[in-house]
Amino acid sequence: MSYVVSPLLSLWLRGKKYTDPIDGKSFRKFLPYGYERPRDNVLSPSTLSLERHRLLWLFLVRETDFFNKGYKVLHFAPEQAFYKRFRKLKNIDYTTTDLDSPLADVKADICDLPFADESFDVILCNHVLEHIPDDKKAMSELFRVMKRGGWGIFQIPQDLGRETTFEDPSITDRKKRAEIFGQYDHVRIYGRDYFKKLEAVGFRVEPVPYAAQLPAADAERFRLAREEVVPLVKKP
Repeated sequence: MSYVVSPLLSLWLRGKKYTDPIDGKSFRKFLPYGYERPRDNVLSPSTLSLERHRLLWLFLVRETDFFNKGYKVLHFAPEQAFYKRFRKLKNIDYTTTDLDSPLADVKADICDLPFADESFDVILCNHVLEHIPDDKKAMSELFRVMKRGGWGIFQIPQDLGRETTFEDPSITDRKKRAEIFGQYDHVRIYGRDYFKKLEAVGFRVEPVPYAAQLPAADAERFRLAREEVVPLVKKP
């Protein structure tokens, strides 16, 4: 349905105030989005991107060689905003994976990946780990299949005001999970120790406060969350 409705919404909301950097289209406003507490003016009518998607796109375009270097790429739970664009890139060997997504080339459990050690140069795994009960096992699998010298971006919903991650497996009620974790299928709220968790399995981690580094006018025009950090990981 989203593919059908998106062009109509784009036409209805077109304007000049806000711009989606993924496709360059501008609008008078974006759409609201959210489960328990909807956020206003955050969902792009054209690419259906949210703040995190637009931030990731800007980071990849401006700060990496993702779009021009030959890479073998693994993309978990591929987002609509990126899927067709990444698939068309001639410089990358692109594989998508997920347990349920119809966009996945390989149906797989992130805790038991069917790939050989050191298979991929770049791994994109965004807003996945907060769904995984055994996130340490998932992180270890990500480390295993990444090549030495490889890199990745593992975005998650994160409360930077919280020192340690909170999780409670006894909370199984969907409504209660949504109330506590922000979404019914989330199993934890990551704190600042998220980066240490990644380091514990072997990654080198650089938390890049990229949204805060951009001019305020750009952050507003692209509708970014200024507090969002890009977790850039590398395998030594």
